Amino acid sequence: MTMLTVGGSLLLMMCLLLGGGVWIAMTLAIVGWVGQAFFTSTQPGMNLFSAFWESNASWELAALPLFIWMGEILFRSRLSEEMFEGLAPWLNRIPGRLFHTTVLGCGIFGSVSGSSAATCATISKVALPELRRRGYDERIALGSLATAGTLGILIPPSITMVVYAVAADASIIRVFLAGFLPGLLLMGLFSGYIAWWSLRHPQRMPAAEPPTTLAEKLRRSRQLIPCAALIVFILWALVSGVATATECAAFGVLGSLVLALWSRSLNWASFRAGLLGAARTSCMIMFILAGAAFLTKTMAFTGIPRELAEWVGSLHLPGYALIAVLVVVYLVLGTALDGISMIVLTAAVVMPMVQQAGFDLVWFGIFVILLVEIAEVTPPVGFNLFVLQNMTGRDSNVIARAAIPFFGCLVVCIALITAFPAIVTVVPDWLMGPAR
Repeated sequence: MTMLTVGGSLLLMMCLLLGGGVWIAMTLAIVGWVGQAFFTSTQPGMNLFSAFWESNASWELAALPLFIWMGEILFRSRLSEEMFEGLAPWLNRIPGRLFHTTVLGCGIFGSVSGSSAATCATISKVALPELRRRGYDERIALGSLATAGTLGILIPPSITMVVYAVAADASIIRVFLAGFLPGLLLMGLFSGYIAWWSLRHPQRMPAAEPPTTLAEKLRRSRQLIPCAALIVFILWALVSGVATATECAAFGVLGSLVLALWSRSLNWASFRAGLLGAARTSCMIMFILAGAAFLTKTMAFTGIPRELAEWVGSLHLPGYALIAVLVVVYLVLGTALDGISMIVLTAAVVMPMVQQAGFDLVWFGIFVILLVEIAEVTPPVGFNLFVLQNMTGRDSNVIARAAIPFFGCLVVCIALITAFPAIVTVVPDWLMGPAR
């Protein structure tokens, strides 16, 4: 039995377990255990303990529960409601109106957190209740949040970008700079679809608010100042190097607590409920991360990603044919691996092929990160789908169907940067000079 056949068997087993209602984290761990016990000579028990410890004993990962707690505080105080009240009059004339806050919020927060899961969980906690209360279509809200949450790994700084730059021996700064225009392009595509959908389905949009004068807009915009000041401060601290992403998350929690106290919307009951909610969500995400880390170890021990990459190399494909096949390969790997593991386990084989075909490694990095974003919303192991499922109670398949149009926006973005590579390379070339 070849390793590719083994991989297909493990994928089938995963789908059956998920379809049978087994917990997501347990499904990943069970498939990993079976893969190691029956198809490798290693000891699955020892690897299980090491994977669970290594996946969660991370200083960088400490930012995740802190950002989620920040979202819980904003949600349980009046701050999120005031933020939407301040935005509403400015977005009233734009097709889609407050739907655009999901894309804008994920784009801004993604630049702070660097994590897809933290971005999706935090913005969902703040935006979903407000959009529901105002009568916005839940399906579009869920779809936009699932996909826009992935902006956390495309808009720098991003841990995935750092891992890629190290694996490809590329400049980390160039890879960071290369992510800005594709990130803005993707945000534009998401907002463009929302505007088009709202024009096509006006009956499913809530009634527009009465027109307001400029003076009224400015008066209501005062409610944006507290949250905007907090976000600007966190961005400044991160970009200036004053604080790391984890320290920025701690500043975010402290700032949101101060603002909630200042607005007199924080009491002991809401503080306790927010803390418990953050603990539940963080434990759920970390449990899934631990199961995914164990399954990743199984993939490494079996050699499935390497064998798949070597098979692609043996085809000796021309440039764009190679890119087309790599799209399929990474999408398949994305059903069982997280983005960082996809990059690490295939880099040694894929990078030389890409370089030999004449593609810029910085461009290929953004290309791979967009494919990782697609993996985040692709069943059966679309991580953002699981985050929203546990936060909303909606089945992950329902969320996946809601995300299909936005999934299409990701595909369009990949097609555009492939047809026009300058979208990726123009910013680093302009600021740092052409790559040598």
